[in-house]
Amino acid sequence: MALPGILGTKVGMTHVFDEQGRMVPVTVVQAGPVVVTQVKTKDKDGYTAVQVGYGEQSDKHLTFPKFGHLKKAGLTHNVRHMREFRVDDTAGFEPGQAIKVDIFSEGEDVSVVGQSKGRGFQGGVKRYHFKGQHMTHGYMTHRRPLSSGATGPQRVFKGTRKPGHMGDERVTAKGLKVVAVDAERDLILISGSVPGANGTLVTIQKEGK
Repeated sequence: MALPGILGTKVGMTHVFDEQGRMVPVTVVQAGPVVVTQVKTKDKDGYTAVQVGYGEQSDKHLTFPKFGHLKKAGLTHNVRHMREFRVDDTAGFEPGQAIKVDIFSEGEDVSVVGQSKGRGFQGGVKRYHFKGQHMTHGYMTHRRPLSSGATGPQRVFKGTRKPGHMGDERVTAKGLKVVAVDAERDLILISGSVPGANGTLVTIQKEGK
């Protein structure tokens, strides 16, 4: 049974041409290889899953629990990121096993999880696409928020859209397709854009898994 997903690093965007000569924007991801750090079974852990690690990290940046966990798995190097994928059957997986990007095929539907770009503190116009007031002479509000409390309750309801921190959230992009897979260079080309800045961690997962 193949792993339903893989970890990678977002490289950037480019474009390719399909068989009909149409330009297709794609995101290049350096996907894997990942190494199995733990196999979870229903008898021992209550559910079946495979935990994998990606990237490298020096000993001085590891906590003692993580160092012991990786040592128990018998890895030859320390991993920086760890995620787990639910599977129906853990047969064929063992700690230390390397999994590469060839588990995906061209034309396959995938979803990508990443951390969106942080925009800092933003107003309502940029954060929630409010229209704002006129920019002409005589108007004093422009982009500032006006009254936000109701007359009856005399308070501001929870969840009211107001200025605040924007971005830097976990975002899942669904309905994407694998355009090409380069197993020799561990690269995967995904249609469209994926969340996050270049150089950040992304999780590519097969749709419906």
